[in-house]
Parts: sequence; C-alpha cells; structure tokens
Amino acid sequence: MYSGVAYQGSSTRDRTATLFGQTMGLVAMTAAFFAAGAYAGRHLSEGAVIVAWIAAFVALLIMNFVARRSSPAAVVLLAIFGVLMGVASAPTLYWYASTNPQILWQAGGATALFIGVFGSIGYLTRRDLSAVYRIAFFALIALLIFGIVLIFVRIPHGSLIYAILGLVVFAGLTMGDFQRLRRSRGLDSAPLLAASIFLDVLNVFWFFLRIFSGSRN
Repeated sequence: MYSGVAYQGSSTRDRTATLFGQTMGLVAMTAAFFAAGAYAGRHLSEGAVIVAWIAAFVALLIMNFVARRSSPAAVVLLAIFGVLMGVASAPTLYWYASTNPQILWQAGGATALFIGVFGSIGYLTRRDLSAVYRIAFFALIALLIFGIVLIFVRIPHGSLIYAILGLVVFAGLTMGDFQRLRRSRGLDSAPLLAASIFLDVLNVFWFFLRIFSGSRN
C-alpha cells in the first residue's frame, strides 16, 4: 500500500514537473515569436498595428476553444498570437529603442525580477490563491476602466498611478497563474497556461516601461 502511495506521489510530481517544463518552454517560444514580430513590424502604420491587436485577440479566443481538442493546433495558435502581439507592440518598442534603449533594459530586468518573485510565491505556496486571483481579475476590469478615463480626463500623475495599480493587480494574477500551473494535471493545458503567463509578463513589462519612462520626464 505504501509503495503504491509513494508511486502515485512520484508520478504526480513528475507530471507536474513535465507540465512546468512544457509551459515555460512555450512561454519562451511565444516570447521569441513576439520578438520576431516586433522586429518585422517596427515600421508599420498605426492602422496595421490596430489590425494586429484585433487579430491577436481573435487568435487567443480561438486557442481557448481548440486547446482541449488539439494541443498541436493550440501551440500553432500560440505562436501566431506571439507574432501578432509583437507586431502590435513594434512601433512603441522601436521608438523606445531609438530614443532611450536603456529604459527597455531596465523594464526588462524589473519584469524578470517581478515575475520571478511573485511566480515563485504562487508556485510554492500551499495557500489557496483562487480568491486572490478572482479579486485581481475584477480589479483588472476596474483598471481598464480607469485607463479609459485617463484618456479623456487629466489626472495629476495619472500614468504613474495607473502603472503602480497595474503591478499590484498583476502580482495577484501572476501568483494565481503559477499556482494553476502547479495544480494542473493535464499536459494539454500547457498552451493556455503559457498564454496567461506570457500576458502577465508582457503587461508587467509595459507597466515598468511606463514607470521608468515617466521618471525621465
């Protein structure tokens, strides 16, 4: 009996480790396709960028439907999503790279540290973070509304406030996503988990970019 329990525990740990490796490998793949898209789209017009944003959103929606049916198809869609997000982000990244590339390095380093800390907390903690994740999700909706308000209403230090609040929200989302990664059992969930973690990384990067660029003004 004890050997059976030990075997089941070992099997669960091996499956979790395999899922972690696959998911993070897919995150790295998505980041590589993002970089390729950002390079290819660095001179695109504003209209093309908007189309890329919409297409990326559509690709993500389709991936949510096909992920459980076909993992290879989900991986392909994840790669397409990465390219489209890179294209959509290209003009902004190119502008920073041309004017002050040091800010990109600072934002990238801060993002790596942020994801490393809160990802580790989410992955290692035994406390159920589902409530934190739900609160962060609804806070994200409120943050989006606040961002729309900032477009039309000038608020002192509004951009900095928005970025700091965004980091707080994505601290919760990052912890929740990494806990989902540890608790998931099916290997077919890897593409969707990778998409969620990649979006965490990307949004955190944008928030730090906003903070560091604001500090130079």
